[in-house]
Amino acid sequence: MARAPLPEDHHRLVTEALAALDIRNLVLSIHDPSFPSLPEEDLGWGTPYSQGAARFLDFARELGFNGIQLGPQGQTTEFNASPYDGTLFSRNVLDVALAQLEEPEPWGALLPRGRTAGLAASRPTGLDPGARYRHAFRTQLAVLHEAWASFRRQREAPEASPVLRELAARFTTFRQQHQAWLLRDALFDVLCEEKHEGDWRRWADSLDGRLFSPRREEEAAAAARLVELETRYADALERYAFFQFLVHQQHHGLRERTVKWRLKLYGDLQIGFSPRDTWAWQGLFLRTYLMGAPPSRTNPDGQPWNYPVLDPEQFFVEDASGVAAGHRAGPVLRFMNARMDKNLGEYDGLRLDHPHGLVCPWVYRADVPDALWAVQHGARLFDSPDLPDHPALARYALVHPEQLDREVPRYADRWVKSLTPEQVRRYSVLFDSIVGAARRNGRDLGDLLGEVLSTLPHPLERVLAQYGLGRFRVTQKADLGNPADVYRSENVAPEDWVMVGNHDTKSLWRLVGDWQWRGTLRAQADYLAWRLCPEETEREDFARRLAAHPGLVAQAKVADLFASRARNVMLFFTDLLGMTETYNTPGTVDARNWSLRVPEDWACQYHERLRGEAALNLPAVLAMALRAGGAAARARHHELLAGLDRLASELRSR
Repeated sequence: MARAPLPEDHHRLVTEALAALDIRNLVLSIHDPSFPSLPEEDLGWGTPYSQGAARFLDFARELGFNGIQLGPQGQTTEFNASPYDGTLFSRNVLDVALAQLEEPEPWGALLPRGRTAGLAASRPTGLDPGARYRHAFRTQLAVLHEAWASFRRQREAPEASPVLRELAARFTTFRQQHQAWLLRDALFDVLCEEKHEGDWRRWADSLDGRLFSPRREEEAAAAARLVELETRYADALERYAFFQFLVHQQHHGLRERTVKWRLKLYGDLQIGFSPRDTWAWQGLFLRTYLMGAPPSRTNPDGQPWNYPVLDPEQFFVEDASGVAAGHRAGPVLRFMNARMDKNLGEYDGLRLDHPHGLVCPWVYRADVPDALWAVQHGARLFDSPDLPDHPALARYALVHPEQLDREVPRYADRWVKSLTPEQVRRYSVLFDSIVGAARRNGRDLGDLLGEVLSTLPHPLERVLAQYGLGRFRVTQKADLGNPADVYRSENVAPEDWVMVGNHDTKSLWRLVGDWQWRGTLRAQADYLAWRLCPEETEREDFARRLAAHPGLVAQAKVADLFASRARNVMLFFTDLLGMTETYNTPGTVDARNWSLRVPEDWACQYHERLRGEAALNLPAVLAMALRAGGAAARARHHELLAGLDRLASELRSR
């Protein structure tokens, strides 16, 4: 069923309201698997490149969003769907919209007409999320192999069509442009298959395990082995490149559409490395330390992520005297520059996942059997000049012992008390590579989103401040008993990104139900009334009305974002659509994580929920935020408010 269009002046009035509230960016956050598909193209896993996704994105644009935040788009494995464990350069071929490959132009009908619809019709139902993912993974690869066979057959035909010749020429150019990472990533698959072992750590102590980081005495043998592998597996390497070509071309098509729609497209710069990348780039990492998250308000136990740590001694090339030549990038910075240029060539901006890992990573010993104990007793890489339990970190310290506050835990924000400008510069080396790439690619620095949550160590604070970048403020986590709490909306800065929740939190609609069940809904109502109702004589009545209608509390919780000083608002798709499910529960291994999707009949469900204040009514929310400005604001925006009220009423009655 086609989606009914929104009222004709909806987009205009929402845009005017955002301008009146000084909101520069209104971004919808949704990961690739969550996109809806049309019934005839649905293999059980979402992609932003499908026709169903195009309709959903057009709806977001029409609703008033001017940006879309995607998750990491790297290749995942059959048994781990987490995008934060995906590859850094290769894209996820699960994202290839197979139905498009049936089109004569520009794809040369690589698949027969109706192939995707037939697979969608025969897809098993009732599978649990893990089984659904594995089925989609295997089916997708099998059909991509069909497309590859069709491409080769048509390419080698005596009279290849002009469409096929053009497709083949673009594929050749793609391989040439991306040869370096295509070879590394493809060889990983080749070697895993050759050894019948997908966990490369089981063959790490071999020449193949160190193929791109051989010991000095192995360099000649590694070079010869590389030539041997390229020759023996030429077909497999070309096939891998072709799959990547398909998904990169479809991403380029999405970029063209979002530019036309005036939607910014944000990528997600994950802080971790996939097993494939850990193997390929292992020469860049420290051998004895891993990266994780320390104990914090969000995760009191800490999290041992098992991610490698980039070696600071490889940031720059040293001159003959052993002094780092700051103007000459070493292997780590060359890797970062290559990664950043690829990412910022494909997106308008980036969410910087856990930027602490770029500035002051929390590290723990890799040789301690109990990883959780190890991460709880870890330290920050550059903040540890004299720790008796981590003497090896002293060589990387950028601070002196007297700059530390020994009265607080070593993971506390103020463990480092002060820094000189030169020390800030040294902390900023990896972050500077991101900023440099943004500038080279013509991107606005304000479109670098620092995912700083419950902790903001002083070094990271200083690095962000030098570029005028803010942090994330997740208001559902606010401590209503602490006026200074970082998540309270009145404490945000204009450069911050404010949101009710993200992909790692409960849905707003689930949360409101929890508040009601726990008896804390009235406390939320009182706080929101204080934020949104400037007239004290009316505030108590407003609070009572909120407390009596949980759906209205949810609307007010979002209005609170727009009434803050932040110029950047982000909404997760569940909070928009009124969905109560959780996308990911941090610190858990559960097949339900990363699997939640926008339902096929999302438009009908959304409008049905709007009637009962059970989904986000954006015009009503914006009107509430404008009225929070008081009598002067209401008088100044009288016509706009009347228009928003009309839109809100129409949405409820559709």
